[in-house]
This record gives sequence, structure tokens and C-alpha cells, in this order.
Amino acid sequence: MNRQTRLQALSEFLKGGRAKVSPESVGLSVGARRRTPGLRREEVAQLAGVSPTWYTWLEQGRDIKVSASVLDAVAAVLQLNADERKYLYSLALEAGPAASLQHEEQPQISPSLQKILQELKVCPTIISDRRCQIVGWNEAASHVFLDFDRIPASERNMIRLLFTRKEFQRLAVNWQHFASGFLAIFRAYYGQYVEDEWYGQFLEEMSGLHPEFQTLWEQSRVSSSPEVLIEFRHAKAGKMLFQLTSLQVHGSADVRCSIYTPAPASTTEAKLRQLMERQSSLNGDTEE
Repeated sequence: MNRQTRLQALSEFLKGGRAKVSPESVGLSVGARRRTPGLRREEVAQLAGVSPTWYTWLEQGRDIKVSASVLDAVAAVLQLNADERKYLYSLALEAGPAASLQHEEQPQISPSLQKILQELKVCPTIISDRRCQIVGWNEAASHVFLDFDRIPASERNMIRLLFTRKEFQRLAVNWQHFASGFLAIFRAYYGQYVEDEWYGQFLEEMSGLHPEFQTLWEQSRVSSSPEVLIEFRHAKAGKMLFQLTSLQVHGSADVRCSIYTPAPASTTEAKLRQLMERQSSLNGDTEE
């Protein structure tokens, strides 16, 4: 991400964050003359203890000097969570891995992680890198989502697949909620790797191809590990409820494990077992 792109991303994030904070939540009255949602720029400046001009320049994406202490004050006013604070600091302070990382090789899955994948038999699991490129999955994931083996490796990007494959769009009952969870993770990476121009190019491409992507991107929050309950309507298994747990895998490669655990007190696990057994039986008949 070059300097101008980084500052533009900072501007959009601050504007979006300001719009989400209600005046009442910070002790301000709404007033009859307030026409836009959220706080005004001068209100953010006042509450953060900075001049209106300085905050206006910050939100406009001007190249100005910024300190961590002032960002702390702005983050407090905008009621940012831990991941959103990291995102703000990365954009405003230009703190991130070197630009050379944009040409790094695809991370390799360690034998121990591969073993974990195999053992999670009834928990569809997907392993992705910092660009949301899918680098590993288990059999359960192939049954619930799609057969990733049939997709060229260069196209196995989770964000891209969410917007291009109708299988995903038909699967999730609330597709926008489903997609927003991954965009929250993607935005966390976007802020962390501010020097990688790949992100800007990818966002431009997705916005140009899919109008709904830009809308969801502007609305997306920042979260490195969202935990959500997702309802699927599987073509063969019917209603399935999963709890998504996203885990960062520590090590030399920046990879993430997204585990879909069958919701307790639901029939999801039984349905998934039947689905896998039926497919295994069909494969066995084919081989004979």
C-alpha cells in the first residue's frame, strides 16, 4: 500500500467510525439541527482534546505528524475495539511489515497442522494466509462448502469465492453477515500489512467487479478473530448451524484456522456425518 492509498484508507476508516458513534453515548445531545448520523468532526476533536483543524486534516488523509497518545484519545472517542485500534495505528503511524512481503511464497502447512485438519472430522476447517488465500482444508469443508481441489490454486481466495461462487451465496442464510465476518478479518490484515500494494490492487479489482463488495467493505468492522453463529441451508443436508471460531496460527507463516463447529443441541453433526458417509459410499461404488 503506497502512502496515498494508506492515507485514503485512514480517512475512510475515521469517517466510518465517527458515523457509528451516537452523540448520546458520549454525553452529547442529538439536537434538531443534526442531519448526519454519528458525531461531527469538531465534536470528535473536542472530546479527544485536539484542535478541530488538526482532526479535520487527519480525517481528510493529509500527511501530518501523529503521535500514539493522540491516536489513543481519538480511538477512545470512536469507541474502537482492540483490533480496530491496531488497524488505526497501522494506518496512521505507517507501522507494518516491509513491502518485500508482497512477493512472499505461499505458506506451507506443517505436518502437525495437517494432522489437526484430519482429526477435525466433523468440523469443516479452512486454513488461509494473510491474503485470505485458501492453503488447506479438510474433508468436512469440501462437503459443506465446495470441492476446493477443483478450483485452480490461484483462484482459491476466500473473499473472491464469497462473491463469485453461487454455492457460497446460496449456502449462507444470511450471506451478508457471513461475508462481513471474513471482510472484518481481511480488514485487520489490510491494516497490518500497510506496505503491501497487493491489498489495494485486490480491493480495486473486487470493487470494480462486484458493486455489493464496496458496500460491505465500507460497512465492515475490524476483527482478527470473530466468533459467530452461522446458519447454512445445504443443498443435500438441509439446515445446518455452525459456530465459527477463527484462530491465528503462531509461527513463521501468517496463517489462520477457521473452524466451523456444529452448534450444540442441533442435528448438524449427525447430518454432516450422514452426508460424508453417503458420499464415501458413492465413491466406493464408483471405484468398484
